[in-house]
Amino acid sequence: MIGLALKLIRDELSEYIFANKRPTDAILAEDVILHNISLMESEAQDLSDKIVITLVNTEEESTLKNSSNLIKTPNGIKYSEPPVFLNLYILISATLGQDLQDAYEFALHRLSLVLQFFQAKKTFTVKNSPFTTISNDDNIPQQIKDEIRLNIELYTLTFEQINHLWGSLGGKQVPFAMYKIRLVNIQEASSVTAPVIEEIQNDSLVTNAN
Repeated sequence: MIGLALKLIRDELSEYIFANKRPTDAILAEDVILHNISLMESEAQDLSDKIVITLVNTEEESTLKNSSNLIKTPNGIKYSEPPVFLNLYILISATLGQDLQDAYEFALHRLSLVLQFFQAKKTFTVKNSPFTTISNDDNIPQQIKDEIRLNIELYTLTFEQINHLWGSLGGKQVPFAMYKIRLVNIQEASSVTAPVIEEIQNDSLVTNAN
């Protein structure tokens, strides 16, 4: 579910960036990628001149933690562990091109488009996301597609948190924004079904007092 959630965001964002870029900006839709931004300095990975979406943290939504594990069905009661509702923290980085004099300006403009995109659209489902490839993927059950509902908000870091974040990523800071995605539902499909209780039998012994 985490991968599908981020893929949906990437598909929609890439279409928006490509449609609204500057005429002189050579960025393509496929340049909006899911990748680990900490590899930006690696010679084996070319993450320059792109918009990189990186998952940097997951958090359980505590307010929905204590839901019931009993579900009534026509055939009885199904015992299933309640789903884990996750909040995802994603870092969206506009990396710099190697050969452009105005690479930093392009990166700032792309970041502005990212902010505009999420300002205009804060809730994502498969149905309201026409550009995502998930909707046409027959390998994904329809039930999973219907369950995807993402609420996104800008998450502001302090200067100290920014310093720790980029220090842990081991790279040079580039224009970025962090977003919090609520709520990604994670649940194992296994469950145990118990039949309906139709009769109560009392086997206790009754002793007559003399």
